[in-house]
Amino acid sequence: MSLIQKEISDFSVQCYQNNAFRPVTKADVLGKWSVFFFYPADFTFICPTELEDLANLYDKFQSIGCEIFSVSCDTHFVHKAWHDASPRIQKIQYPMLADPTHALAKDFEVYIEQDGLAERGSFIVNPEGRIVAYEVTAGNVGRNAEELLRRVQASQFVAEHGDEVCPAKWQPGAETLKPSLDLVGQL
Repeated sequence: MSLIQKEISDFSVQCYQNNAFRPVTKADVLGKWSVFFFYPADFTFICPTELEDLANLYDKFQSIGCEIFSVSCDTHFVHKAWHDASPRIQKIQYPMLADPTHALAKDFEVYIEQDGLAERGSFIVNPEGRIVAYEVTAGNVGRNAEELLRRVQASQFVAEHGDEVCPAKWQPGAETLKPSLDLVGQL
């Protein structure tokens, strides 16, 4: 079953950000664009490359009004320990959400019960708290932050311009399409 337009459930988790712990709730997500970036676990191999890739583009996500929330089933204490130990993770300025009860992983349907871990899932959530785009990949395949940024930008564009759509490889400022019954007949 598709998760498109699913409203995320209420939640309250701890996060590690900027050398501090704090709670994050659904109320913190509403009113702005968000990316929930699930990854299997701290102190692993592919995860730090993905999280560093996101960290390198965090200012671009922020400039378009989008918050990044990385999420694993580790605790916020483990996030801090990883941050303290890894030069790649030390670059992270976005909130690292702790999901040791698996509430978020289950709500976003990426929880792997037999392993107690989350799949690699990227979810774009609109300001109303609804999932508008997502991708889940195998645990051994890393993701691309530039493509995720492009998909957030496209999702924002179509939310603002409901009568236009973004074609493949669309970039901000590029031509869009306006679907009409006349075009359908030409296909």
